[in-house]
Amino acid sequence: MFYAITGIDHPNSLENRLSVRPAHVARLSALKEEGRLKLAGPFPAIDAEDPGQAGFTGSLIVAEFESLEAAKAWADADPYVAAGVYKEVTVRPFRVVLP
Repeated sequence: MFYAITGIDHPNSLENRLSVRPAHVARLSALKEEGRLKLAGPFPAIDAEDPGQAGFTGSLIVAEFESLEAAKAWADADPYVAAGVYKEVTVRPFRVVLP
């Protein structure tokens, strides 16, 4: 089953986000290599591909896990959580319809 993981950033967390981004992306890359990652990316704070110092407001990850509990455990172990980037994380079942 797929799960949508949404992280909402603390205000002014860009510096923390950038400092732990390599570890965050490494975990996503592992999901991709396992064929479990559907999509992942950040929410820019402004309407721009590269928001610069405006930063980001959060992230969305859609990936396959064995259960809701497994997805929550994976999300809780994210480096963005440990570094205080995310102030809130939600995990919900997600059904892929298109494409």
